[in-house]
Amino acid sequence: MTRIVLAVAGAAALLVLPAATAPSFALTIFVSNEKDNTVTVIDGETLEIKKTIKTSRRPRGIMLSPDYKELFVAAGDGDIMDVIDTGTLEVTRQLESGPDPELMAVDSKGKVIYIANEDDSLVTIMDIKSGEVLGEVPVGVEPEGMTVSADDRYTVATSESTSMAHIIDSATMKLVGNILVDSRPREAKFSPDGKELWVSSEIGGTISVIDASNWDDPKSWKVVKEIGFEVPGVRPEQLQPVGMDFSKDGKLLFVPLGPSNRIGVVDTASKEVKQYILVGQRPWHGEFSPDGTKYYVANGLTNDMTIIDVATLKAEKSVPVGRLPWGVAIMP
Repeated sequence: MTRIVLAVAGAAALLVLPAATAPSFALTIFVSNEKDNTVTVIDGETLEIKKTIKTSRRPRGIMLSPDYKELFVAAGDGDIMDVIDTGTLEVTRQLESGPDPELMAVDSKGKVIYIANEDDSLVTIMDIKSGEVLGEVPVGVEPEGMTVSADDRYTVATSESTSMAHIIDSATMKLVGNILVDSRPREAKFSPDGKELWVSSEIGGTISVIDASNWDDPKSWKVVKEIGFEVPGVRPEQLQPVGMDFSKDGKLLFVPLGPSNRIGVVDTASKEVKQYILVGQRPWHGEFSPDGTKYYVANGLTNDMTIIDVATLKAEKSVPVGRLPWGVAIMP
């Protein structure tokens, strides 16, 4: 039997499940733990910890290269980007990312990485292989969210204190647009069809949907919808959207809602909230399995990762990780 801790409504309940209920597909799951300065490596089939990798101080943003050979870990207090070889599960090199790296994005070819430097109000653009700084783009105060369009044409950074999404022309490395959104934007992602840019705002408690259909003129992009969240018995200020992830078919957006201990599920067609899923305390960021059937979310205050079944929109189980888990990356 496999013994797994499931966090419910701020309390921990023990749930005993047979090992046969574990996912049948082979995955490796990486979770950054900002308090422990580690990355937890989990076997996706057994849900057992394979290894705990020591990193630089305060690892938060975490992502895999397109070829899955390397894992990038933004160590905010270490002012560095640790690079982990996914074969050996060892830190093999570092990228001089600049002060307080938060989130990052990689182009589709896996050659260029874009890093949000919160303390310097900059986006640092680096050659992944050599570590050479290709450029620095000044943006608003406290940049955090980073995303690159599917065609690599635009890169977007969100600035928490300026409450803006900044559009960067990836080729020229110039700022070509600024869009005002709600308070303290944390993450930005293009919709799967590339026609919209979605931005989560933690303090504003909303998701801003930006019309990006006029692809050649980012200055014309504008907010066309703000999606709010409401849960009976939960104070509005506890509904704080941070991470965002589109489902594999693009029909749903999963939104970790911080202190509310819930994941909001948004129908991307109607742009209405479809459901709320109770998870552990203070979910930060999540990631879908490659086949799109499961969603894995890091719960910062219960030190675990909850696994959600996408078909039923139900939390299945939670797996202990390190202290203050923040980000999730999944390797098939």
